[in-house]
Amino acid sequence: MEDIDTGQKHHFPAVVGPLFRDSPTARRLLSVRAIHAEPAAAASPRGRQIIARFPDADIITVDSHWKIPALHGNEGNIDRWVRIKREVLVLGEKKTLTTRPNGRSADWIAPGPANGCAMACAYCYVPRRKGYANPITVFTNIERIIAHLSRQLARLGPKAEPNQCDPTAWVYDIGENSDCSVDALISDNVADLVRSFSRWPSAKASCATKFVNPDLLLLDPRGRTRVRFSVMPQEDSKLLDIRTSPVESRIAAAGDFLEAGYEVHFNLSPVVLRPGWERDWCLLLRHMDDVLPRPVKDQAAAEVIMLTHNEDLHDLNLGWHPRAEDVLWRPDLQQPKRSENGSWNVRYRNAVKAEAVERMRTLVTTHAPWLRIRYAF
Repeated sequence: MEDIDTGQKHHFPAVVGPLFRDSPTARRLLSVRAIHAEPAAAASPRGRQIIARFPDADIITVDSHWKIPALHGNEGNIDRWVRIKREVLVLGEKKTLTTRPNGRSADWIAPGPANGCAMACAYCYVPRRKGYANPITVFTNIERIIAHLSRQLARLGPKAEPNQCDPTAWVYDIGENSDCSVDALISDNVADLVRSFSRWPSAKASCATKFVNPDLLLLDPRGRTRVRFSVMPQEDSKLLDIRTSPVESRIAAAGDFLEAGYEVHFNLSPVVLRPGWERDWCLLLRHMDDVLPRPVKDQAAAEVIMLTHNEDLHDLNLGWHPRAEDVLWRPDLQQPKRSENGSWNVRYRNAVKAEAVERMRTLVTTHAPWLRIRYAF
């Protein structure tokens, strides 16, 4: 029990020279002008750190990060969709700490350090959680999150049997409702988590990302954090991955992240069925095979995830990015299905999806045979 990390010490990376998060590129992604903050969150050490990073922002006191009428459920924000993501932050405390079993990408879904995203992918399910514009909410009580994870690991003990998540370590997804690479532009929450997992020999952190943040290379993950770069054909990304790093940049960063001590996997996600999709995935896989160094290939694995969409998100997108719905909303190919959280989504029909998954497996085997598919659905 003496090894339990209480999270009382904040773990900052030792840095020499300027950080990427202070660069013009980062400032273009996040040019914060308003911070909605719960009083306790604003007064916390992490909250004060974040407010100091954006000294020109107006501080607006709110009772709850979940209930901000100007943001959540406000239909009038549709035409300000991207602007809100760029200019607004929310600070709150995570009141309920739960760790849910997963079994696909990770063994467990950890209580994340943030909710929401500054990027604006047209297929993202996260905006549905709070309604309409969903800028980043940073949870400032990171020490409670770390202590919660540490206590659970102490109860679990070593992983007894290998599974598709990892042969020896309990894998925790720390970014289910946010992108940790972007979160790291705002605070040291992600650095604290990476540091904690580096000290836990029975566990690994895991996060998917569409953004290349070089500041993460300054940390010391010691092989205990898995970064999953999400990739898709450039034609899809240009239309759907709004405000993200170019796909080629994500692929090019893989070698640097591996050298810095991360485990590097890939998400082939989402697979969007439209004319020419097989040809373009073929080109992408060939590009990965051409440019990725052998050490990356030797340890890489992938998840193949077919598109899941939602009628409410479809209606919302029609208000700010209708062109995306030309490929995302395909009633001729899709069927309704209730998700694990009880909401109704639309997914490709069973036969269509099964055929596409098998085709993706064949494309990977043919053009990137080194890329082990951990699961496909």
